[in-house]
Amino acid sequence: MGRHVVIYLNALMYDMAFGTYAKGARTERELIGMFSEKGFSVIRAAGSGVNSLSPDLLVFRKGTQYAFECKAWGSGSLGIERTKFLGLEGWERNSGITTMIAWRINRVGWRFMHLAELEEREKNYTVTLKRALAINRRFEDLL
Repeated sequence: MGRHVVIYLNALMYDMAFGTYAKGARTERELIGMFSEKGFSVIRAAGSGVNSLSPDLLVFRKGTQYAFECKAWGSGSLGIERTKFLGLEGWERNSGITTMIAWRINRVGWRFMHLAELEEREKNYTVTLKRALAINRRFEDLL
């Protein structure tokens, strides 16, 4: 293999490994800013996007509290790995904090789903774009 091909493949692998992480971190920061502007205190979980032990964001304001697993996905459906989903259910049960999926949809914006609104599949839990738009829970609805 030529030197340029190896460099290209290394760059491609880096983008695949860290490009998705960077996109996820960027969208999490966007949501942090939106909630902060509305007077919420926001915590981004350590290991966000890496482990299945906790949600990505915790959001608090005078008796209102949410935990969010954040996703930015342009596809017609969004899937959450079974182990991650079960971890989020456990988190909600243990903490008593309303835990939701926050999906940033291209050209639409943020939509929010309760865990029970996702459909169980063999390997994951999913919500289709059509279903997310039918639920139509927007940022303003959480305020």
